[in-house]
This record gives sequence, structure tokens and C-alpha cells, in this order.
Amino acid sequence: MSEAEQPQGPGQPAEHPEAVASVQHDAGGAHAEPTAFGLTAPAFIALAILAVFAILIWKKVPGAVARALDSKIALIRDQLAEAETLRKEAEALKAEYEAKSASSDKDREALLERARHEADEIVAKAKVDAEALIERRTRMAEDKIAAEERQAIEELRAAAATAATRAAARLIAERHDAKTDEKLVDQAIKEIASR
Repeated sequence: MSEAEQPQGPGQPAEHPEAVASVQHDAGGAHAEPTAFGLTAPAFIALAILAVFAILIWKKVPGAVARALDSKIALIRDQLAEAETLRKEAEALKAEYEAKSASSDKDREALLERARHEADEIVAKAKVDAEALIERRTRMAEDKIAAEERQAIEELRAAAATAATRAAARLIAERHDAKTDEKLVDQAIKEIASR
């Protein structure tokens, strides 16, 4: 069955053999390229690019680009120089603060050492003063005790002498009479005369 004889389905247009046209292409033939002013499309594009380059060179665009790049390079060099200067200033400040920190550490250590030394001197002086005070108070107490002992001994001797005198007087009064007294007086006179 050919295509023309196939049954048509609903909604399909009917084909008429006279309405079908066919175009045949030559598979091995070359196409002719379009040209303008005798130039093909790639040649025309190359010519346009050359014209643009020529205009850019004529308007000194490469020089302007070079100047712009040079100014940008100069700006970057200035920024690098400024950054280097700032870095050196920062290093100088850092060194200065480190020196100040080291100096303050040394000052702090010196102050601590001086304070320790003064504290040791104060403690030593207080110890010497306390020992001297204790020695002085001990000596005063010993002197006072010795004085009180002497006073007590003198009072004891006086009391003993008084008691001995009273006892002797009582004994003499009890044992001696006038005759015995006369003998004693004579004997004392003889002893004094013999000397």
C-alpha cells in the first residue's frame, strides 16, 4: 500500500498527490558563498578588525593605556612606600614600647628590692631595739629585786638586832644582879685599859 492509499484518520487532512513537491539537493556539490565588494565574510571581519586597530593606534589609545598603567603602577609604588614607612614606624613604636616595658620592669624590680631591703633593715632595727629594751628592763628588774633584797636583809638584820637586844636585855635582867654588873663593868674597864 502506498502513502496515497493509506486510510486517513479523523482530523488528518487529505493529501493530494499534486500538492506534494519535492526539493532535491545535490549531495556532492559546493555552495557559493555570498560576497560583498568582492570580500567573503571572514575577510570582511578581518578587515574590520584591522580598521579598529588602525583607529585605536591613530587615536593613541595604546599610549593612553600605557600612561594609565604607568600611573596605576606609580600609585601602587607610592602605596607600597607608604606601607613600608608605616611598617617602619610601627616597628619603631613597638621597639620603644618594649624598651619602656623593660625599663618599667627593671624599675619595678628595683623598687621591690629596695622595699625588701628597707623592710629587712626595719625588722633588724626593731629586733635590736627590742633586745635592748628587754635587756634594759631585765637589768632594771634585777636592780629593783636586788635593792628590795638588800632592804629586806637590812630590815631583817634590824629586826634581828632589835630582837637580840631585847632578848639580851631580858636575859641580863633576869640573870644579873648589881654585884654581877659591877664585875662586868670592872672587867670591861680592865680590857679597855690593857689595850
